[in-house]
Amino acid sequence: MADLAVVVVTWNVRALALEALRTLFADLEAHGPSAEVYVVDCASGDGTAEAIATTFPQVRLTASEENLGFARANNLALRQMGFAGQGGSALPQAVYLLNPDTLTRPGATRALFAALLAHSEIGLVGARLSYGDGTFQHSAFRFPGLRQLWIELFPAPARLYDSAFNGRYPRRLYDAGKPFSVDFVLGATMMLRREVVEQTGGFDEQFFMYCEEIDWAWRIQQAGWRVKCVPAAEVVHLAGRSAGQVQARSVLNLWTSRLRLYDKHYPAWKAALARRMVAAGMASRARKSRDPLLSEAYRAVEKLARERS
Repeated sequence: MADLAVVVVTWNVRALALEALRTLFADLEAHGPSAEVYVVDCASGDGTAEAIATTFPQVRLTASEENLGFARANNLALRQMGFAGQGGSALPQAVYLLNPDTLTRPGATRALFAALLAHSEIGLVGARLSYGDGTFQHSAFRFPGLRQLWIELFPAPARLYDSAFNGRYPRRLYDAGKPFSVDFVLGATMMLRREVVEQTGGFDEQFFMYCEEIDWAWRIQQAGWRVKCVPAAEVVHLAGRSAGQVQARSVLNLWTSRLRLYDKHYPAWKAALARRMVAAGMASRARKSRDPLLSEAYRAVEKLARERS
């Protein structure tokens, strides 16, 4: 078994996935570590699976006949590696979950791998991300609370959006270039120690899409591990290209997952308050939206929020 196993989940992102794999393999070949790459394609209709099989025959490709969602697809690859009690000493030292809308900069994978294994208490690391035009992208956040929810749903002073009040870490921590502790890293680049996967069991498959990385990071820290952002590992994240294909459905997926996250990790009073806030915010968005499909999605989220608030 290689030192690292990389998992890429795809859905109708043929061109993006090919570029993601090209830059990943170039980085691995130039800088290491030794790695095996798994791709789980979720019933793409654009020839993604066929193109990957032709261009990168070294990839361990699974072409699913249904859209499994991010959590189930990644967990499927983890089981193929031998996790879930079957792998023993043959398991890789680390697993790297990488989005297909990424471009790996030289040395990024090695930097993540080195940072993850530098200290025995570190269980999860993520890269420093930038947008396609090179501008800064927040790569890690504090666990979501009611303050962040308020800022997203209701009017707030502009100065709060990019602040600790809204769960952001200061730019100076990224610019310092050293790994720094965070609550969770974006799911675009998640590298996990083998023991963490064995102990915490992978993603909660009740999350079809969105918030699954927050939930897992929460459970990882509850199990006693630390999470770090690694600025020396630079990855371009082209942000949301798969989900953007179905905007209304993505809205429903996002807020369904958020409500599930609040119910799972908040005390009862806080989860109930969060649901009331979401219901009010979605009702306002539905009234203002000129897109009938989005308005319908907002109303559906409002109904979900009111069911248990």
